[in-house]
Amino acid sequence: QVQLVESGGGLVQSGGSLTLSCAVSGLAFTTYAMGWFRQTPGQEREFVAIIRWAGMWSGGDRFYADNVKDRFTVSRDIAKATVSLQMNSLTPEDTAIYYCAARKLSSQVSASTIASYDYWGQGTQVTVSS
Repeated sequence: QVQLVESGGGLVQSGGSLTLSCAVSGLAFTTYAMGWFRQTPGQEREFVAIIRWAGMWSGGDRFYADNVKDRFTVSRDIAKATVSLQMNSLTPEDTAIYYCAARKLSSQVSASTIASYDYWGQGTQVTVSS
């Protein structure tokens, strides 16, 4: 049974930082790319970042949405089968439920395509106060 479990959400002041974590079990971690998405009420789920396995000695290929680039950093720990999202310089616009998701490395579809992801976590709430 595949499980993706996010943690680390919470309340933070504007300008602050938060690190989200996603623990993955039940799938071959190195054969999947791991993405982060976020969603606010009434809005579509929005792509945040993705990290793809790029070999034993590589930290992985990373891509970010323009509105989080230079503020967010995605990383993965192969040994622990976890993926993290370090978020800095947070603003109230970053308030959302954050989801991690997994899709096959072989997928050629744009990383922002929600339907290309096979598995999703339950989400963790991030609230940034002004």
